[in-house]
Amino acid sequence: MTTRRREKRVRKFGLAIFFIATCAYSNGVAAQDSAKTWRCGSTYSDRPCEGGKTVKVDDPRSHEDRRAAEAGAKSNSTQADKLERSRLSLEKAAYDRDRQAAREARSAAMAERRMALSEQQARERATKAAGDPRKSTMSFSSGGSGKSAGDAPAKQKKRKSRDSDAG
Repeated sequence: MTTRRREKRVRKFGLAIFFIATCAYSNGVAAQDSAKTWRCGSTYSDRPCEGGKTVKVDDPRSHEDRRAAEAGAKSNSTQADKLERSRLSLEKAAYDRDRQAAREARSAAMAERRMALSEQQARERATKAAGDPRKSTMSFSSGGSGKSAGDAPAKQKKRKSRDSDAG
């Protein structure tokens, strides 16, 4: 931003020198009644050139009018500088807000990606666990009885009482 300001000052300084030179030149020309000023493109000369036009260079304003115009120009310049500083501070604030919002958006996106990745990993673990063979819940003993822990106990037969055998 400082280079813009510097360039602006250089332009103003160059313009001021140009006007001072033009005024000094026109005062010298005004002293010579017969001399004229010619505009040749974007330059001024005391000699005629091809396609050049004569320019009236005398300033009919009074000294007070010129001072008032200079004071107005200075006031405008001061006001423009204030407005520029205000604009730059507003732009900086907006830039900072945008940077903060972008930082928060990146953080939210990263959190969302992490969440999606953890969900995907959980789904993959669940799918893998579903595809693995399950452990048997039955336990086998080596006693050769053929019974397993999961089998229901066998029903015992009721014994007949001795009284029923007699009759």
